[in-house]
Amino acid sequence: MPAALIYRIEQDFDDGAMVRMVIWKVSSPVPPSSHSHKYRLIYLENGKRVIGFDNERGKGDHRHEGDREYSYTFHDVATLIQDFIDAVKHRRSSCER
Repeated sequence: MPAALIYRIEQDFDDGAMVRMVIWKVSSPVPPSSHSHKYRLIYLENGKRVIGFDNERGKGDHRHEGDREYSYTFHDVATLIQDFIDAVKHRRSSCER
């Protein structure tokens, strides 16, 4: 079974920031992840990724904040999306001060 797109959204903000979320259902896990999803969720400011969640082959589930990378525990698609939205909201609210 090839990868099946299950979620895709793109949102542009008035200040030039952007959100891009893409999630696929895959027939077998992307090593070393143990679940059947491949995903890439990014938030960009001025064309540069400042927040990202993905499960790149060889790295597994992780998230990016600026130039730093952290492990991420994938539970399910709904939690992934909410965790990403919360991180974006936090970033946007902290930059407005």
